[in-house]
Amino acid sequence: MKKLFALTLAFACSYFSASPVIAQDQPAQPPSAEEVEKQKAEREKNAYRLLEQVIDEAQSLRLAENRVRIQINGADMLWEQNQSRARSLFAMAAEGVAELGRAQAAVAATTANRRGARIGGPPQNFRSFQLRQELVLTAARHDATLAYQLLATTKPTTQTPSIADQRGPRGQITAEENLEQMLLARIASLDPKLAAQNAEQLIEKGQFPRSLPEVINQLHRQDSDAAEKLADKAVKRLQSTNLLTNNEAGALVQALLAPGPRPPDNPNDSGRRLSSSFGRLPSLEQSAYLDLLASVVDAALKAQPPAQNTQRGPGNQRRVMVAPGGNRQVIVGTQQPTEAQMEQNNARRLLAGLQAMLPLVDQHLPAKASALRQKMTEMGMLNNSTQNFAQTMNSIQGNPTADALIQAAATAPQQMQSRLYQQAAFRAIEEGDTERARQIANDHLQNNARDVVMQRIDFRELAKKAEGARLEEVRQSVARLQSDNEKIDLLVQLARETQESNPKLAIQLLDEARQFTNRRATGYQHFEQQLKVANAFSTVDPARSFEVLEPGINHLNELLVAASVLSGFEVNMFRDGEMTIQGGNGLSGTINRYGQALALLARSDFERAETLASRFQFTEPRIMARLAIVQGVLGVTRQSGPNPPRIPGIAEIRQD
Repeated sequence: MKKLFALTLAFACSYFSASPVIAQDQPAQPPSAEEVEKQKAEREKNAYRLLEQVIDEAQSLRLAENRVRIQINGADMLWEQNQSRARSLFAMAAEGVAELGRAQAAVAATTANRRGARIGGPPQNFRSFQLRQELVLTAARHDATLAYQLLATTKPTTQTPSIADQRGPRGQITAEENLEQMLLARIASLDPKLAAQNAEQLIEKGQFPRSLPEVINQLHRQDSDAAEKLADKAVKRLQSTNLLTNNEAGALVQALLAPGPRPPDNPNDSGRRLSSSFGRLPSLEQSAYLDLLASVVDAALKAQPPAQNTQRGPGNQRRVMVAPGGNRQVIVGTQQPTEAQMEQNNARRLLAGLQAMLPLVDQHLPAKASALRQKMTEMGMLNNSTQNFAQTMNSIQGNPTADALIQAAATAPQQMQSRLYQQAAFRAIEEGDTERARQIANDHLQNNARDVVMQRIDFRELAKKAEGARLEEVRQSVARLQSDNEKIDLLVQLARETQESNPKLAIQLLDEARQFTNRRATGYQHFEQQLKVANAFSTVDPARSFEVLEPGINHLNELLVAASVLSGFEVNMFRDGEMTIQGGNGLSGTINRYGQALALLARSDFERAETLASRFQFTEPRIMARLAIVQGVLGVTRQSGPNPPRIPGIAEIRQD
């Protein structure tokens, strides 16, 4: 690959001085600030009009979960413009969630009675729980009190599913409790005092919300005394709890301790800088921090090496207890681990968590540091790799330079080094130093990782020369690439490099890329290629971008018809004759990507974007595309998926 592009560049350079170049267009006069504001206001007006149409159209949907999702999205986007209307939509969504929950619970109860089984195990009403979570957390972006009202009014009468992680009999947390904790984290910045009040109630009930550090920090900005009281109460409750039998408490103490103590005066001192590697700020004052750190060290020192008996007897199964930090305990037998085994696993987990905090222990609790290191050595945890891990992570936070990434790679565990060196090479390319990137790749990378970097270097160097190249020379270079993906990537990158100084050349390059997408898609990869070219056109010639998208939408219509016919046989995108808006499959994901592309184009031609979205024949994808346009124009950022995040610090059991 390297020789190929070197020859290509040499050949192309011989023409630069003798051959005529592609003409450059004069840049158009940019609109005035007043015109920009006027255009923005008009787009937003059209977006709100389209949103109301979507909300009205959604009333005809049969699936309650589809209607509720549109109501939640609509309320979220209408909040700033019409809060009364938004509250009404939130209330309608809450009614739908409650109704769906009751209906699904009734079906689950009937099924259980018919089979002679008790209700439990995998949740039968998980869809309603997901919607409820989405409703509550979306409302929490705007009004904390409203979010708690919705949490209460939609609470199911039957028990909600418990988190799937195996947490032991004393550390189990239900999905309802998990949602309360997620809500607590969401409202911490919106209403710190309400968040603190609710956090205190959870602590009194014996729960240990993992978002407590964030609540304390947010409250500290408004009322430092109240924040200190909340922190002290939490520390006292944690100290009175057996950390080896309560996983939730064990996870919280590590979240509180990892950033170090709160600096007394200067918020930018070394203590706060040390915390950057953990992604959170200190929340405990010095005295409370030392008390809690001592308790955790004492608990971790109870850890013992795991038993070595891993033989399998007849009919026995082997279970592996895995704790954060890579520690494994093999348990032979078909029985669940005993309480003593769980306590030991949790002690090892606490000890593993203290590995990255050794500098903090040395600084704030030197009397216990020696015993802690001795225990880690006894457990086989203390080695150069683990000692350097925290320093490595600390050095690459934020937007690290190529030098910082190289230094981090040199001290990182072996399994991380290749990835860090590759990132360093990419950063050198972004910094404009392709020779440095080439050296990093040659010295530290192998096989595919090296080839990927070299290709990106060649693309960047060719892009620098594209300004004066003849189009035919570029075609010759592209023809030497093996896959359509590589050809499209190169042409798009060349167009990006030249679009400001020579928009005519950029358009010609994208027209070349378009030739590779002018065929009927035979897989999702082809749709992605079309989207890549369409998005590149959107900044230089939106009209061509629309032209690229239109055949893809027509093809998606055909696939949707086929999917509806096959539903229940080969695919399950449709339920009760209706496509689920949040399907989680390739086809619905592609529809969403087309909606995002139309949202980008709506900034330049709202009417045409709306018209093209209307080309979806099914109501559900049409609504999805229109919602994407509204979100793009209004600048609404949707939160990540509704599934609850994994709770840190939980041991798992898996079958081998």
